[in-house]
Amino acid sequence: MKKTITNISNVLLPIIIAFVIGAVIIILSGNNPIEIYWTLIEKSLLTKNGLLKTLHTASPLILTALAIAITFKANIFNMGVEGQMLLGGFFAGVVGFTFTGLSPVVHILLCILVGIVMGVLFALIPAILKVKFRVNELVVTLMLNYAAIEIIRFLAEGPFRDFASGYVSTPMIEESAMFKRLFDSNLTGFTFIVIIVFIIMYFVFKKSKLGYEIEAIGKNRDFSEATGMKVGKKILIIMIISGALSGLAGAGWMMSEEMRYTTSFSGTPGLGWDGMLISLLGMHNPIGIVIAGIFYSALINGSESIAIFTTVPREIVLIIQSLIILFLSIKMFKKDDRFVLMLEKLTNKILRKGEDK
Repeated sequence: MKKTITNISNVLLPIIIAFVIGAVIIILSGNNPIEIYWTLIEKSLLTKNGLLKTLHTASPLILTALAIAITFKANIFNMGVEGQMLLGGFFAGVVGFTFTGLSPVVHILLCILVGIVMGVLFALIPAILKVKFRVNELVVTLMLNYAAIEIIRFLAEGPFRDFASGYVSTPMIEESAMFKRLFDSNLTGFTFIVIIVFIIMYFVFKKSKLGYEIEAIGKNRDFSEATGMKVGKKILIIMIISGALSGLAGAGWMMSEEMRYTTSFSGTPGLGWDGMLISLLGMHNPIGIVIAGIFYSALINGSESIAIFTTVPREIVLIIQSLIILFLSIKMFKKDDRFVLMLEKLTNKILRKGEDK
């Protein structure tokens, strides 16, 4: 119990400090931080459309966070979630606009299946290299992100480009491959799929033999091997699950929001990189990830409301996000230098988003 309270405080403290510093910046700009933060909360969580939009935005983030959490729990660093998600989304889109005349159920399931398969195949590359040749998975997965981006760029600019569009884009997916909007809002059936996946992953983490094995590998891989556990096989299984979750996130985002692939499909820093922060905020715990995912989604949607209803620029939220990462990295520094590399990468992505705007 004491350890749980300590872990929660370790996460809450960086958030509180980040918001306090953000409040100081808002005051220096001549605005009232209470009014600004209230606008953020009200528009993203306390109205029907705002809450449903927040849940919609949180859906792929929860999946990418779970994809990262299951590997981090085993002390494996899958930094390739972004690339796996992009490939899943892109090829789900290809299936979405290539096949016609299918029933919505068949078409949606086919797109989801292709997205999952692409995520798994891309995750298997670093997994096999690690198990068979002991190659550092952090470096391989990180570099493979760029390989995925370049592969998709080539395909989007060439074989699958919609030349009727004024920018680089694939054709719009068929209506039969789209998740329909619910309750006159942004929410779609994809969110309910995420809820089912969350329940399954909760039992995997907390109630299954695999969950226990993941914990054991994360704490002491050599001891787990010595007790007879086939650690190599478990690493492959863990990476397959992680890749499947990433691919599903990309496919779901394609079919519920983007409807076609563009260079801004994942945004900046990207759904995979955002999932990394959410996993850290949620302490790699499924319930914590859901809470952190909704919180982070509220920040994203709330920043749009801040820009519309106040004179404070939406970049204040980017500052808060970067500060949260900064304070988390200070906490993680003593534990593992790889956390610092990961958080530094995420910070650079967020700062680049500010520059793009």
